[in-house]
Amino acid sequence: MSDSESDQEDISQKIEHYTGPVEDAWKMKIPEFKPDDNKNGLLEESSFSTLFPKYREKYLKECWPLVQKALEPHFLKAELDLIKGSMLVCTTRKTWDPFIIVKARDIIKLLSRSVPYEQAIRVLEDEISCDIIKIKNLVRNREKFIKRRNRLIGPGGCTLKSLELLTNCYVLVQGCTVSAIGPYKGLQHVRSIVEDTMKNIHPIYNIKALMIKRELMKDDKLKNENWDRFLPKFENKNPNKKKAKKPKKEVKAKKEYTPFPPPQPESKMDKMLASGEYFLTEQEKKAKINKERREKQAANKLKQKEKRELDYVPPKESDGPSSNKKQKTDKIDVKALKSKIKKANKGK
Repeated sequence: MSDSESDQEDISQKIEHYTGPVEDAWKMKIPEFKPDDNKNGLLEESSFSTLFPKYREKYLKECWPLVQKALEPHFLKAELDLIKGSMLVCTTRKTWDPFIIVKARDIIKLLSRSVPYEQAIRVLEDEISCDIIKIKNLVRNREKFIKRRNRLIGPGGCTLKSLELLTNCYVLVQGCTVSAIGPYKGLQHVRSIVEDTMKNIHPIYNIKALMIKRELMKDDKLKNENWDRFLPKFENKNPNKKKAKKPKKEVKAKKEYTPFPPPQPESKMDKMLASGEYFLTEQEKKAKINKERREKQAANKLKQKEKRELDYVPPKESDGPSSNKKQKTDKIDVKALKSKIKKANKGK
């Protein structure tokens, strides 16, 4: 038996419902990494450091002995510098797990982002990881950013709580970042929901889809089928309004080509020369202006007088009778009226 065949048999024992080639990687169980797997240890020392805000200083000072105690079994060294405001984690000669330093780096990152120690220390587990989602650059307008961030939290934090229950992840919204701690599959869902919320898609839509998927997973018949017909389809209610088409400009007829330029428009001085006003003295100019003003005032006075007199003009009376009140000229038939009266009296 070749080495590849023996490796495949070992993997098949650790995969649930194994029936051939591995199609779903989520069903695979990651084998535990032990000290015997790396007896020689690490060749060089690795270290990571991060800064923390001033308001976290008191909390970190209290919980730092617990952080050091949690990292001791993995032979990692942790330092807290309150003067510089930084945290440092580094490997030692006895460290045998090459990936544990990355997990320790995630712990100090989470602690600096207001994640409590009890949740941050879960990252040291094999099947638990973290994801720090930066949401600041997803929305340009600050007011829209605050509204969408509040929408992700929900009234009283109910939307965030339902998201945690469905994804089995701890989620914390702090400033311009969203910190999530949990299994890898849950972290994928959290990231997609957070990014969609910042793109103005309400988180309740994705939460509803996750609830439907959870129920479909329980059904053995529908477990391996396509679920698109069951998932809700939400249409955009505010489509972009099409811009009104601008009316086409009328095409002007082309003028005949002439080598001569168009005539230059007359200036104010040319007009004054043509009318003879240019040669008048200042007194004559003033007299002319006053005359034009008086004529204009007289014309306006007449118009106002005509308007006032319109109210005193009596309306025209019609000579003949109105059409609604016409006198009846039809003659009454006396004989027919008498016969009707007689018939009525006989009946009595």
